[in-house]
Amino acid sequence: MKNLRAFVLPAIAASMFMYASFHVARSQQTLPKPAPPQEPPRTPFARTVAGSGIVEAQSENISIGSALAGVVLEVYVPASAVGKRVKAGEPLFRVDDRALRSQLKFHEAQLAAAQAQLAKLEAMPRMEELPPSEAKVRAAKSNASRLADQFRRSQELLSRNSVSEESHREREFTYETSRHQLAQAEAELALLKAGAWTPEKTIAQAAIAQAEAQVNQTRIDIERALVCAPVDGDVLKVNVRPGEYVSAPPSQPPIVLGNLRELHVRVDIDENDIPRFSTGGPARAVVRGMPRREFELAFVRVEPFVIPKKSLTGDNTERVDTRVLQVIYALRQRENEAPVYVGQQVDVFIDQGSVK
Repeated sequence: MKNLRAFVLPAIAASMFMYASFHVARSQQTLPKPAPPQEPPRTPFARTVAGSGIVEAQSENISIGSALAGVVLEVYVPASAVGKRVKAGEPLFRVDDRALRSQLKFHEAQLAAAQAQLAKLEAMPRMEELPPSEAKVRAAKSNASRLADQFRRSQELLSRNSVSEESHREREFTYETSRHQLAQAEAELALLKAGAWTPEKTIAQAAIAQAEAQVNQTRIDIERALVCAPVDGDVLKVNVRPGEYVSAPPSQPPIVLGNLRELHVRVDIDENDIPRFSTGGPARAVVRGMPRREFELAFVRVEPFVIPKKSLTGDNTERVDTRVLQVIYALRQRENEAPVYVGQQVDVFIDQGSVK
């Protein structure tokens, strides 16, 4: 029995060790790499500068804002009009302008009052005011003549000591007062005939100019409340509804326009690839998700201001502080192809082998 245990137990241990070694070796086998769910895009050129691009409108994406803050009363291009083409000057939406229209009526009334005041000054003197003033002058002349006669009589009586000195002085003062009253009446008549004073007309003209400026300013504000399309383009996005409040500047563009007659691709060239980049070579764009679908690109322009990269791919080697040179290409679409949409990302390959 002891001899049996001496042989059986080691045999069992050896078999268990062999089984464990086999299991460990089998579990550590390298599995074959699965095929990618989608084939990555490949450059068709031998020497390439690659970049990430985003599709945009030819006119770039125009974020329409509102010059005035307020509640939107009307939207002339609703969400169902996305993709519709609008012409320059066509209304897009209108901000509440009822208070401005009330101010316009008030300023127009002020303008009418200022114009009436100037017309009154220019029409002076009134023909109806002349007869009373002329009659007042004639009455003053008669009174002065009567008192002058009394004064002369008093002088003769005084020479014969028939009147007291005090009575004579009183008649003299009365006569002098009548002469001043006559001069006053004649001066008032001359002032009336002269019409309005020139500085008064100047003040009235300035009041008219001020009222006209206020009217024009209010009309301009009313025009600013109606937001119109600045250029011909297609409606890309509508983010505003009647009753919503828009600020100036808005937190998000109420409406986005763009000219879709020709699409552009904005390509980000990494700062490390800028020395190798040249505008003379052909370029191709590959739509993400469809690696076999390529588009020819035509060079448009280079924006010579290198900016920080904003579109990140998520690669571990990608630095957040990377700067890029943006290059604009025109995207040529063939007929009977699935459309490419604004905002869609593409991979761009630029041939540098044919550039001398």
